[in-house]
Amino acid sequence: MGKVFKKPHALSDVSFHYCPGCPHGIVHRLVAEVIDELGIEGDTIGVAPVGCSVFAYNYFECDMQEAAHGRAPAVATGIKRALPDKVVFTYQGDGDLAAIGTAETVHVAARGENVTTIFINNAIYGMTGGQMAPTTLAGQVTQTSPYGRDPKTQGNPIRVSEMLATLDGPAYIERVTVDTVPNIKKAKAAIKKAFQLQMEGKGFTLVEVVSTCPTNWGMSPQESFKWMRENMLPHYPLGVYKDITAKEEA
Repeated sequence: MGKVFKKPHALSDVSFHYCPGCPHGIVHRLVAEVIDELGIEGDTIGVAPVGCSVFAYNYFECDMQEAAHGRAPAVATGIKRALPDKVVFTYQGDGDLAAIGTAETVHVAARGENVTTIFINNAIYGMTGGQMAPTTLAGQVTQTSPYGRDPKTQGNPIRVSEMLATLDGPAYIERVTVDTVPNIKKAKAAIKKAFQLQMEGKGFTLVEVVSTCPTNWGMSPQESFKWMRENMLPHYPLGVYKDITAKEEA
């Protein structure tokens, strides 16, 4: 009897360290499946962040490089410019990408660097205990906003995809989620397109994955997806925010 479902070759045979119900594992698999399908494992270099996915280098069979907190886009830029024939991606959370790494993120996009970013937005700092993040919703309770985020004193949550889409450099930006099978398929298609556009030399691509953090949200995985749909998706609508191929095809 043949196998109809198996682990992607680009995904290491190592147990994830993530909390039960964390969507990081789903997204890791999608990235690995895309690498397999494109046949680029030997030509791919990933850049791991600081945050919950700091150990991402353990989970992919392609070459991986660890970056200092927030510096993944800068590291990816150096790798891609030194090795332009390689497929280079960063895998980052909202604290890494949208807080300490804001400048690197904005400028790698503005320059149109030919790299891909997989951005996990779960509206909280996960690894360090559940503090408020740049993406934390107004009114959302965290360790550092125990009465709910107050925009008057703590600012408004940053919509990264919308912000970067205003720049001239990006080639493709899409926001997805992985709460259902149809949405998982859409997320995989977005990741694959982002890699393909990089391989065609089109420029910077980013896929934002609206995610959950059951542990720090204090919910079950099922409850956290329900909360995400009811609270996060209205503020972070799914969809394509920039796609230069749409103009080329018009």
